[in-house]
Amino acid sequence: MTSRELVVQKSQEPWRQRLVRSLLYGRNVDRAAKARARVGFVMLAFVAIYAVIGGRLVMFAAADNHGSRRGAGQDAIATARPNIVDRNGEILATDVKAPSLFGEPRRIIDKDEAIELLTATLPDLDTIETRERLSGRKGFVWLKREISPQQQQEIHRLGIPGIGFLRENKRVYPTGNEVAHLIGLVNIDNQGIAGMEKWLDNNGLADLHRAGFATDRLQRPIELSVDLRVEHALRDELLKAKEKFHAKAASGLVTNVRTGEVIAMVSVPDFDPNNPKEAHDPDRINRLTTGVYEMGSTFKAFTLAMALDTGKYGLDSQWDARGPLHYGKFAIHDDEPKGRFLNMKEVFTFSSNVGAARIALAQGVDAHKAFLRKMGQLDRLRTELPESAAPLVPHHWGELNTITIAFGHGMAVAPLQAVMGVSALVNGGYLIPPTFLKRSEDEAMQLAKRVIRPETSEKMRFLMRLNAEIGTARKADVKGYYIGGKTGTAEKVINGRYAKKRVLTAFTAILPADKPRYQVLIMLDEPQPLKETYGFITSGWNAVPTAGNVISRIAPILGVEPRFDLPPSDRLILAASRTTQ
Repeated sequence: MTSRELVVQKSQEPWRQRLVRSLLYGRNVDRAAKARARVGFVMLAFVAIYAVIGGRLVMFAAADNHGSRRGAGQDAIATARPNIVDRNGEILATDVKAPSLFGEPRRIIDKDEAIELLTATLPDLDTIETRERLSGRKGFVWLKREISPQQQQEIHRLGIPGIGFLRENKRVYPTGNEVAHLIGLVNIDNQGIAGMEKWLDNNGLADLHRAGFATDRLQRPIELSVDLRVEHALRDELLKAKEKFHAKAASGLVTNVRTGEVIAMVSVPDFDPNNPKEAHDPDRINRLTTGVYEMGSTFKAFTLAMALDTGKYGLDSQWDARGPLHYGKFAIHDDEPKGRFLNMKEVFTFSSNVGAARIALAQGVDAHKAFLRKMGQLDRLRTELPESAAPLVPHHWGELNTITIAFGHGMAVAPLQAVMGVSALVNGGYLIPPTFLKRSEDEAMQLAKRVIRPETSEKMRFLMRLNAEIGTARKADVKGYYIGGKTGTAEKVINGRYAKKRVLTAFTAILPADKPRYQVLIMLDEPQPLKETYGFITSGWNAVPTAGNVISRIAPILGVEPRFDLPPSDRLILAASRTTQ
C-alpha cells in the first residue's frame, strides 16, 4: 500500500477511531516498529521479575539454613581448631571429620514414625528428648552428635524426610592420658573448656570462630614446650611409684631452668580427654597448678638463700641446734637432732628445722615476707593454663609464722610456683615466669627479673649438690649426671591437726648441679611404709629414688651427656668463689 493510499484510507476512518488511534500511537508513527519494541520491553520485564523472585527465594533459603543451623548456641556446628604439637612436632591434639545427625521438624511428615525408627537404630538416643526437639517449629535441631559411619549408613537407608547429616570437626587426642592435664579438652561444639584448649579460645580462637575465619587452612599448629618422650617417661615412673608405695596420687614436673619452659607435667590419677566424663572426677585434678600444698623442707632452700643473699652470713655461719626451739607453748624439733651448733651446710644437708627457723628469725618477719614475695611465692602464679590456685598465706604473719614457714609448714603454694622459685635460686638468680609454649633463652631473659646475687646462686647450687653427695638426696645421685637436690616431707592437715602418718613427700632435683639446665620435681601423696624402706615414709625413701629413676631415663633424651670422675662439689662448684665463708 502506497503512502497516498494509506492517507486516503485514514481519511475515510470515522473521526472517533482517528481520535483513539491518535491518542494511543501519536501521529506519523510506524506501528510495526513500535509493536516490536513493546514486545521486547515486556520480555525484559518478565525476565527481571523472575530474576528478583529467584534471588529472593535463594536469600530466604540461605537465611533459613544459616539461621537455623548456626543461630542457636546449642545447635552450633563444631568449628575447626589448630593442631597442638609438642616441641618436636608430635601431634597432641587434632581435628577429624565426623558425621552428626540433625532433624528439620518442619519437613518431617510423620514424627512418631521418625522417632520410632531413629531410636530403634540408635538405642542410646533419648526418646523423650528427641520427641521434644522434633515437636518444635525450628528449621534445624541436633539429634545426635558424632555418630559412626555405620550408624549414618543405617539411618540413611531409612529414608526419613527431614533427617540429615552434617560432617563436623571432632577433636581427638592421639596420646590419650599422656598430656591430659596440660592439653585439657573441648566440649561437644569443639570449644575449649580446660587446659591449653581453653587458652586457645581465650586468646583469639573464639573471636576467629565468630568472625568465620577459623577454617582448617588458616590455622597454624600451636607448638608447646612439652617433650612427649620425656612426658611418657615421667608418667611411667610416677605410675610405678604410685603403685609401689600405695600412694593416693603422684605428680611430677620437668622444667628448663634457663627458659622457664615446662618440658613435662604429669599428675596421676589423670584422665583421657577423648572420654570427657573422666575429667569430672575430683580426684583427677592437676595437683601441680590447681592444688596448693605445704612443700615441707624444700622451702628451706628459700630460707638459706635469703640469709646468704644479705652478705652477712656465709656457708660456715653457725646456728644453735643444741635442742628444740621454744616459742610460747610451741616447741620446734629436728627429726634427727644433732645436739650442737650447725653451720649453714649442715642445716641444709641434715634438713634441720631448728636451724632453718633460727635463720629466718634472724632476718625478721618483714624481710622474710619480702623475700618470699620477691621469689614469687605469695601471689597467684599465672601461666597459659587457666587452672591456677592462689597460695594460702597467713592473714596475720607473726614470728611464729616465720618460724614454721622457714621449714615449709604454715603456707601452701602450687608446686609449679615453688619450682619457679627454686629455678631462680640455681640459674644465676633470675626469676623467669613458667611457660607451656616454646621459648628461647633470649626471649626468657627479656621476661626475667634478678632476685638474688650470682654468688648466692652459686652457693645454693653447691648446697644442693652437697645434699646429693652426703645428705638426704643420696638415693637420687645417678652416676654421671652430677645431680643436686632438696627433699621435703610435710605432714598433712586432717581435721585441723597435723597427721604424722599421712604425709606429702617431695623432692626437687637439678641437673647438672654445676651448670643447671633442668629441674625435676617429684611428689607423692600419702606414700605408705614398706619393708624395704624400714617403715619410713619420708621423702628420701620414696620421692628421691623415684626422681633418680626418672632422671636416668630422661637425661639422655634431653641431651645431658654423662660425665664421670668429677670432683666433689666444693672443688667443682665453689672453685671460682672468692670465699666459702
